[in-house]
Amino acid sequence: MKKVIGLAAAIGLMASSLTYANTTITVSGSTSVTNVMEVIAETYSKETGIDVEVQGTGSSAGVRAANDGTSMIGMASREVARKEVTADTDLIVMARDGIAVTVNNSNTVKSLTKDEIAKIYRGETKNWKEVGGEDKPIVVVTRDTASGTRAAFEDILKLTRKINGMKVSTISQTAQVANGNGMVKTIVANNDFAIGFISLGSVDSSLTALAVDGVAATDPNIVANKYKIARPFVLLVKKDPAKETRDFINYILSDAGQKIVATEGYIRVN
Repeated sequence: MKKVIGLAAAIGLMASSLTYANTTITVSGSTSVTNVMEVIAETYSKETGIDVEVQGTGSSAGVRAANDGTSMIGMASREVARKEVTADTDLIVMARDGIAVTVNNSNTVKSLTKDEIAKIYRGETKNWKEVGGEDKPIVVVTRDTASGTRAAFEDILKLTRKINGMKVSTISQTAQVANGNGMVKTIVANNDFAIGFISLGSVDSSLTALAVDGVAATDPNIVANKYKIARPFVLLVKKDPAKETRDFINYILSDAGQKIVATEGYIRVN
């Protein structure tokens, strides 16, 4: 009898361990959202003991992961249309962010209009002297097509066109393609004549964020709707999620979570 009780107890302990292991919350998607999500996840894990696994796979991948359930939470750094998600998927805005148009710190150009930026990215403007800079060729850096930052940038600056009913990018085919904010920063910081766009929250002293239409890329200007190149950070989750997922989302939207959003350089939603 004692052996039976011992076996039952062991099975109970194994089940308990498996239950705990299954509380790992999986989050994937936008590399822009990943930056702040990793900090929130680490803080939440320390406070609750629940593991949160965050992967930067791109906004489009995040939408797919939320739709097919391969991640408990998907992340996108652009507007997500209802037609992109299943009927049982909710969209939650966790923060707002500007898209900074950045140049090397040595560049004498400090401000461009949206039209000038669009012409540079379409390949119509090829030399910095055409926009008040040195007589040097412009090195255009963009993001990969799965990037939510790129999708938002293209929409805001009207860098797409319809061909046979399909929306196609008009960004120059000669532009260098970078995978993630970090790679864009590295290229721009190390090339005197490069221009690239990244999440405003990722801007640091290694490069310069341009003013756009005379308006500096700052949080107050985004909140006041003066700086126009801005987008939401969206979470995608199934309706009626597991308690662990729901609790984590509530934490993100709580004052504690939103303080982290602000500390990391993004704009809180409450």
